[in-house]
Amino acid sequence: QVQLVESGGDLVQPGGSLRLSCTASGSISSINVLGWYRQAPGKERELVATISSIGITNFADSVKGRFTISRDYIRNTMYLQMNSLKPEDTAVYYCYAQATFDYWGRGTQVTVSS
Repeated sequence: QVQLVESGGDLVQPGGSLRLSCTASGSISSINVLGWYRQAPGKERELVATISSIGITNFADSVKGRFTISRDYIRNTMYLQMNSLKPEDTAVYYCYAQATFDYWGRGTQVTVSS
């Protein structure tokens, strides 16, 4: 079992920045890939970014060049640094872990609005 807890969501103006955190607990050694997905109202959940156990990253085209993803293995925490935020980035952001099974956090709301 893996538990995931997100934090860092907030209301931010267009062009602003936020850093989301996802702290994992439980069977951490079983995690292969960590990632972030998001779901906007009325839309399907979509991939934002992933990072593998050896640090290989993958980003959605819509966030490339604006978002970065990183892992702190000591703190068992993953981060999503979001810069140059746009209104279309508004969504609930979910932390995801690929281990023996797939695990999800409960989500954190990011709202980009003036």
